[in-house]
Amino acid sequence: MNFLIIALIALGVTGLLASVLLYFVAQKFKVEEDPRIDLVQDVLPGANCGGCGFAGCRALAEACCKASSLDGLLCPVGGQEVMTKVGDILGMTPQAADPMVAVVRCNGTCTARAKQNRYDGTLSCKVINSLYAGETACPFGCLGCGDCVEACQFGAIHINPETGLPEVDDEKCTSCGACVKTCPRHIIELRKKGPKNRRVFVSCVNKDKGAIARKACLNACIGCGKCEKECQFGAITVENQVAYIDFTKCRLCRKCVAACPTGAIHELNFPPKPAPKPATTEAEAKAKVEDKAETKVEAKAEAKVEGNTKAEPVAKEVKQ
Repeated sequence: MNFLIIALIALGVTGLLASVLLYFVAQKFKVEEDPRIDLVQDVLPGANCGGCGFAGCRALAEACCKASSLDGLLCPVGGQEVMTKVGDILGMTPQAADPMVAVVRCNGTCTARAKQNRYDGTLSCKVINSLYAGETACPFGCLGCGDCVEACQFGAIHINPETGLPEVDDEKCTSCGACVKTCPRHIIELRKKGPKNRRVFVSCVNKDKGAIARKACLNACIGCGKCEKECQFGAITVENQVAYIDFTKCRLCRKCVAACPTGAIHELNFPPKPAPKPATTEAEAKAKVEDKAETKVEAKAEAKVEGNTKAEPVAKEVKQ
């Protein structure tokens, strides 16, 4: 019985000494946390999408509180409005950032790319890309399995059943970049929304030579360079047989759209162009000229007749 009491006392004393030791160690090495972190985190949307470049909203809040300025720090989901609130909390002025949106740079529709085989396996773009080129002859285009749709937390992407390609809803897209990271072929990129959501971009990433790319897809960029020559602002470059438009330099003049022989350059949200007037043939032009001449002759004749009728009563009055 005495041994049991002694053991209990020994354990109690050991536990007490350990707790006291741990307390002093914790006080020695404790890390003071900035109370503003919780305030900033409450302002952030809490999507934890990673679009800001950090592991989550908490990590972004910590980075904002540690930084001397908010330059380079942006919550793509909350946008400028959220960053303004963060700046008010921290006493900083956030850098103005242009709103971005995800763009799918592939126009290889079902009609433009014929299927050469049928894949029977796990429906995942990542899996298919690791195995082979895909069901079509284009080894660069969209695989259409919808990995980007699953990655989007905001329902901004869906697969068009007619084209087999993903489409982005501009209103729902938060430019978090999850779809960009998920796509194994890197056909999705973030671009500036532009004024009135108007954008011009090359909807192709095929790096094969022109003849091979066109054989694989009717809508492919063939790297001819006509768009590059047409652009007066140096916004278009052709590298690895494919054109690319720098949205920071593009002035949305759309001359490159008309110059592209394959229709690989897309224009979004622009008003429709007025329909061109039908060209007149030489015979139609001559007929119009003759009609105008006839109308002039008829008008002169009518004027003479009216003048004669007015002159007759005057002559009769003189005779009387």
